[in-house]
Amino acid sequence: MLPAFLATVLFSISVICASRTTRMLGGTTANLYRLCVSTVLLAIWAHTFGKGFGGGAFAIFFLSGFIGFGVGDLALYQTLPRLGPRLTILMVHCLAAPLAAITEWLWLGTWLSSAEIVSGLIILAGVGVALAPGEHQHIAPKALARGIALGLVAALGQGLGAVVTRKAYGLVKLNGQSIDGGTAAYQRILGGLIFSALPALWLMKRDRPPAADSVVGAEIGSQRRSLWLWVLVNSLTGPTLGVGCYQWALENNPSGVVLPVVATTPIVVIPFAYWFEGDRPGARSLVGGIVAVAGAIALALSRVG
Repeated sequence: MLPAFLATVLFSISVICASRTTRMLGGTTANLYRLCVSTVLLAIWAHTFGKGFGGGAFAIFFLSGFIGFGVGDLALYQTLPRLGPRLTILMVHCLAAPLAAITEWLWLGTWLSSAEIVSGLIILAGVGVALAPGEHQHIAPKALARGIALGLVAALGQGLGAVVTRKAYGLVKLNGQSIDGGTAAYQRILGGLIFSALPALWLMKRDRPPAADSVVGAEIGSQRRSLWLWVLVNSLTGPTLGVGCYQWALENNPSGVVLPVVATTPIVVIPFAYWFEGDRPGARSLVGGIVAVAGAIALALSRVG
């Protein structure tokens, strides 16, 4: 179970790094930088040890990345500065599961069992308690409302992306081929990069700072070195090593064992958010998070069963 535990910790660190780079760059630009670094790292793997553009389902994996890495992560990086890393990962990680289940039911005809429906309702109740306005006095009501709306878009993007990925893996098997996790992640991230590049490049050009004097320039240089460290760690712990450990865990362990472990990510992120961001959860927020994670674990177990 070491790979599943590593994936959970890496995903938690990734969202903290994402929060930091978002404050330094803005959500759209921070997401683009992360995708660029991760794409280079995954390309090295895919074209050296993996299958590059092969596998028989490139277009579907690309579409999955367009939805998940593109739409989903673009919304996630706009949610982070409004809700913070703890509430953002709680919303996106927990709500993506029932949204994916509903999408799969409507699109692929996979019926929802009573256990899945109950688990989904538990998740919604937990997230609702954790996001209750009275619990977050430090967040302006307008920012809270926008953060929740963007978080829903991010969760929907993650959920839809997961369903399309399942369709892609089915096509790979139908064609009698195989594909490793690193190559699949590479083909997916290309779709996200294409979607995210245009708005980010436009914002970077619009907001380009004026030339600085030598003193200010030295300070900016120091900030840039710190920035690239956060970007690199974010890229490694998220789409690169985090996804790699997740795929490694699924390769050697039943999904019924792996998914409940990874579903604890919103709980694991709490101490990281406190240490690095000073984000101390209130009692109601903590209880809601525990309830939502319990629902996510129950949903994972019910879908395996």
